[in-house]
Amino acid sequence: MSTWANLGLQDSASPLMEQLIFFHDHALLILVMITVLVGYLMFMLFFNYYVNRFLLHGQLIEMIWTILPAIILLFIALPSLRLLYLLDEINEPSVTLKSIGHQWYWSYEYSDFNNIEFDSYMIPTNELSTDGFRLLDVDNRIVLPMNSQNRILVAAADVIHSWTIPALGVKVDGTPGRLNQTNFFINRPGFFYGQCSEICGAN
Repeated sequence: MSTWANLGLQDSASPLMEQLIFFHDHALLILVMITVLVGYLMFMLFFNYYVNRFLLHGQLIEMIWTILPAIILLFIALPSLRLLYLLDEINEPSVTLKSIGHQWYWSYEYSDFNNIEFDSYMIPTNELSTDGFRLLDVDNRIVLPMNSQNRILVAAADVIHSWTIPALGVKVDGTPGRLNQTNFFINRPGFFYGQCSEICGAN
């Protein structure tokens, strides 16, 4: 879970989130290299008093600064596409959880187990225990198995919602009249918190 002054991403709890963190670091390294190179060139330009008499036509440099960014973009695009397909791949799930977003709460259904259904409401601030987390803790938590494929089906009853758990690398939009699905593999035990990342209302 994120705490005060966290600059990085949360510790991952699934292989997909590990891959997302690796891709983030990869893209950030490329950005730092571009920033350093451009910064160095601009700094040297300020203290350079030489005049280039061939400045008006430089086919070679124009070819270089057209091809080089295209190659750099390929180094970002190819891992990104690989990750996009990995995130969408649905393996054989052991558990399917159906999640329906309502304004102010979520409904859950374990359709594999005698259709267990329950609602999950956020605990109001004045009813929180001393070790509870404000705007994160709920009265009925969902329980999912570790070291197995979990599938979640997400829909909404009224407005657009978003089922999000950053530590698992999961963000699925719940849209009225539409059923979205994703899967994840939890590789360590723990409590994982997430918030709806759409503009759902006051709570």
